[in-house]
Amino acid sequence: MATAAQFRKFALALEGTTSAPHFDRTAFKVDRTYATLAADKKSANFKFTPDEQALKCTVAPDTFQPVPNAWGRQGWTTGTLKALSGAELKAALAMAWRHAVKQPKAKRRR
Repeated sequence: MATAAQFRKFALALEGTTSAPHFDRTAFKVDRTYATLAADKKSANFKFTPDEQALKCTVAPDTFQPVPNAWGRQGWTTGTLKALSGAELKAALAMAWRHAVKQPKAKRRR
């Protein structure tokens, strides 16, 4: 069972991550927000690709659910912390973090 304290620890351990208030949540971001922690500390939202979201929600429907609005159609997914192991939480944060880091532009060949 993952906790909000673990969520914060694992997120802030990812390179360049900062946290800041975001409405009634706490946002975790590098170049963009990749996860938010609910005020009640029972759930978190992760920014996955739509394909990653579909896989997570199919494999673990009691743990992951799409956010029920346009944000959900963009890949934002709610995870129930008590349904996640520490390792699963760490993997979900790392997956979301990778999408938030700006990728260097490829060098052009001449």
